[in-house]
Amino acid sequence: MPYEAPDLAKLSLSDIAALVAARKLPPVESWMPANTGDSEMRIAANGRWFHQGGEITRPAMIRAFSALLRRDFDGQHWLVTPQQKLSILVDDAPFIAVELQSEGEGQDRTLAFRLNSDDLVFADADHAIEMRNGLLYLHVRADLWAKLARPVYYELANLALAENAEIPSIWSKGVQFYLAAPA
Repeated sequence: MPYEAPDLAKLSLSDIAALVAARKLPPVESWMPANTGDSEMRIAANGRWFHQGGEITRPAMIRAFSALLRRDFDGQHWLVTPQQKLSILVDDAPFIAVELQSEGEGQDRTLAFRLNSDDLVFADADHAIEMRNGLLYLHVRADLWAKLARPVYYELANLALAENAEIPSIWSKGVQFYLAAPA
Protein backbone atom coordinates (compact mmCIF):
# COMPACT_ATOMS: atom_id res chain seq x y z
CA MET A 1 0.00 0.00 0.00
CA PRO A 2 1.56 3.35 -1.03
CA TYR A 3 2.32 6.02 1.57
CA GLU A 4 -0.32 8.72 1.80
CA ALA A 5 0.57 12.21 3.01
CA PRO A 6 -1.22 13.35 6.16
CA ASP A 7 -3.82 16.10 5.88
CA LEU A 8 -3.33 18.24 8.97
CA ALA A 9 -6.82 19.70 8.73
CA LYS A 10 -8.28 16.23 9.34
CA LEU A 11 -5.98 15.32 12.24
CA SER A 12 -6.26 16.13 15.93
CA LEU A 13 -3.16 17.14 17.87
CA SER A 14 -3.06 13.70 19.47
CA ASP A 15 -3.20 12.11 15.98
CA ILE A 16 -0.30 14.32 14.90
CA ALA A 17 1.67 13.47 18.05
CA ALA A 18 1.18 9.75 17.35
CA LEU A 19 2.42 10.17 13.78
CA VAL A 20 5.46 12.17 14.97
CA ALA A 21 6.28 9.48 17.53
CA ALA A 22 5.85 6.70 14.95
CA ARG A 23 8.31 8.24 12.44
CA LYS A 24 11.62 6.54 13.17
CA LEU A 25 14.52 8.23 11.41
CA PRO A 26 17.84 6.46 10.83
CA PRO A 27 20.69 7.54 13.15
CA VAL A 28 22.54 9.49 10.43
CA GLU A 29 24.36 11.63 13.03
CA SER A 30 26.14 8.53 14.34
CA TRP A 31 27.13 7.09 10.96
CA MET A 32 30.70 7.96 9.90
CA PRO A 33 31.27 6.21 6.57
CA ALA A 34 34.71 6.53 4.99
CA ASN A 35 33.32 6.41 1.43
CA THR A 36 32.32 9.94 0.29
CA GLY A 37 31.16 11.34 -3.01
CA ASP A 38 28.70 13.60 -4.79
CA SER A 39 25.04 12.64 -5.03
CA GLU A 40 24.58 14.98 -8.01
CA MET A 41 21.44 16.12 -6.22
CA ARG A 42 20.16 19.58 -5.34
CA ILE A 43 17.32 20.91 -3.23
CA ALA A 44 16.13 24.18 -4.74
CA ALA A 45 15.06 27.15 -2.59
CA ASN A 46 11.43 26.28 -3.34
CA GLY A 47 11.88 22.77 -1.88
CA ARG A 48 11.96 20.89 -5.19
CA TRP A 49 14.49 18.05 -5.41
CA PHE A 50 16.66 17.44 -8.49
CA HIS A 51 19.05 14.70 -9.58
CA GLN A 52 21.42 15.43 -12.48
CA GLY A 53 19.19 18.35 -13.44
CA GLY A 54 15.94 16.35 -13.61
CA GLU A 55 13.27 16.91 -10.98
CA ILE A 56 12.47 14.10 -8.55
CA THR A 57 8.69 14.06 -8.50
CA ARG A 58 7.90 10.90 -6.51
CA PRO A 59 6.96 11.94 -2.96
CA ALA A 60 8.12 8.56 -1.60
CA MET A 61 11.63 9.18 -2.97
CA ILE A 62 11.79 12.65 -1.44
CA ARG A 63 10.56 11.26 1.88
CA ALA A 64 13.20 8.49 1.80
CA PHE A 65 16.08 10.81 0.85
CA SER A 66 15.04 13.45 3.40
CA ALA A 67 15.40 10.88 6.20
CA LEU A 68 19.09 10.51 5.25
CA LEU A 69 19.91 14.23 5.38
CA ARG A 70 22.60 15.59 7.67
CA ARG A 71 24.35 18.96 7.86
CA ASP A 72 27.93 19.29 9.07
CA PHE A 73 29.34 22.16 11.13
CA ASP A 74 30.72 23.79 7.98
CA GLY A 75 27.20 23.99 6.49
CA GLN A 76 27.65 21.14 3.97
CA HIS A 77 24.59 18.92 3.52
CA TRP A 78 24.98 15.18 3.06
CA LEU A 79 22.90 12.11 2.29
CA VAL A 80 24.30 9.55 4.72
CA THR A 81 24.06 5.76 4.93
CA PRO A 82 26.27 3.42 6.95
CA GLN A 83 28.31 2.76 3.77
CA GLN A 84 28.65 6.21 2.19
CA LYS A 85 28.23 9.95 2.58
CA LEU A 86 27.20 11.87 -0.55
CA SER A 87 27.16 15.65 -0.77
CA ILE A 88 23.91 17.34 -1.74
CA LEU A 89 23.56 21.00 -2.72
CA VAL A 90 20.89 22.87 -0.75
CA ASP A 91 20.03 26.33 -2.07
CA ASP A 92 18.40 27.55 1.16
CA ALA A 93 16.75 25.18 3.64
CA PRO A 94 16.32 21.48 2.88
CA PHE A 95 12.64 21.50 3.89
CA ILE A 96 9.60 23.69 3.28
CA ALA A 97 6.78 23.92 5.84
CA VAL A 98 3.75 23.60 3.55
CA GLU A 99 0.86 23.28 6.00
CA LEU A 100 0.04 24.60 9.47
CA GLN A 101 -2.44 23.51 12.10
CA SER A 102 -3.04 25.69 15.14
CA GLU A 103 -5.03 24.67 18.17
CA GLY A 104 -5.72 26.82 21.21
CA GLU A 105 -4.72 30.43 21.68
CA GLY A 106 -2.20 32.53 23.52
CA GLN A 107 0.13 30.58 25.78
CA ASP A 108 -2.07 27.49 25.36
CA ARG A 109 -1.59 27.35 21.58
CA THR A 110 0.03 24.39 19.83
CA LEU A 111 1.36 24.69 16.29
CA ALA A 112 1.96 21.68 14.05
CA PHE A 113 3.59 21.90 10.62
CA ARG A 114 3.67 19.46 7.70
CA LEU A 115 6.84 19.63 5.62
CA ASN A 116 7.25 19.01 1.90
CA SER A 117 8.77 15.66 2.94
CA ASP A 118 5.45 14.91 4.72
CA ASP A 119 7.21 14.92 8.08
CA LEU A 120 5.28 16.53 10.92
CA VAL A 121 6.89 18.94 13.39
CA PHE A 122 5.49 20.70 16.45
CA ALA A 123 6.92 24.15 17.20
CA ASP A 124 8.33 23.84 20.72
CA ALA A 125 11.50 24.32 22.76
CA ASP A 126 13.38 21.87 20.49
CA HIS A 127 11.82 23.11 17.25
CA ALA A 128 12.10 26.90 17.24
CA ILE A 129 10.60 29.35 14.78
CA GLU A 130 13.17 31.96 13.71
CA MET A 131 13.19 35.04 11.52
CA ARG A 132 16.12 35.21 9.05
CA ASN A 133 16.42 37.84 6.34
CA GLY A 134 12.68 38.55 6.51
CA LEU A 135 11.69 34.88 6.20
CA LEU A 136 10.49 32.45 8.85
CA TYR A 137 12.20 29.11 9.46
CA LEU A 138 11.30 26.14 11.64
CA HIS A 139 13.97 23.96 13.24
CA VAL A 140 13.38 20.36 12.14
CA ARG A 141 16.23 18.31 13.63
CA ALA A 142 19.98 18.52 14.27
CA ASP A 143 21.06 21.49 12.10
CA LEU A 144 18.27 21.10 9.54
CA TRP A 145 15.61 23.76 9.02
CA ALA A 146 12.40 24.27 7.07
CA LYS A 147 11.51 27.56 5.41
CA LEU A 148 7.84 28.44 5.85
CA ALA A 149 6.02 28.50 2.52
CA ARG A 150 4.43 31.86 1.81
CA PRO A 151 0.82 30.79 2.63
CA VAL A 152 2.01 29.23 5.90
CA TYR A 153 4.04 32.36 6.71
CA TYR A 154 0.96 34.56 6.19
CA GLU A 155 -1.29 32.25 8.17
CA LEU A 156 1.15 32.28 11.09
CA ALA A 157 1.65 36.05 10.86
CA ASN A 158 -2.12 36.63 10.91
CA LEU A 159 -2.47 34.48 14.03
CA ALA A 160 0.36 36.39 15.73
CA LEU A 161 -0.96 39.82 14.74
CA ALA A 162 -4.47 38.95 15.96
CA GLU A 163 -3.02 38.31 19.42
CA ASN A 164 -0.46 41.12 19.58
CA ALA A 165 -0.20 43.60 16.71
CA GLU A 166 2.51 45.67 18.40
CA ILE A 167 5.02 42.85 18.95
CA PRO A 168 4.14 39.99 16.58
CA SER A 169 4.82 36.75 18.39
CA ILE A 170 3.14 33.41 18.80
CA TRP A 171 3.17 30.69 21.42
CA SER A 172 3.40 26.96 20.86
CA LYS A 173 3.74 24.31 23.54
CA GLY A 174 4.62 26.91 26.16
CA VAL A 175 7.33 28.68 24.12
CA GLN A 176 6.98 32.17 22.66
CA PHE A 177 8.39 32.84 19.19
CA TYR A 178 8.88 36.37 17.87
CA LEU A 179 7.98 36.82 14.21
CA ALA A 180 9.71 40.13 13.64
CA ALA A 181 13.39 40.73 13.17
CA PRO A 182 15.05 42.12 16.31
CA ALA A 183 15.32 45.91 16.32
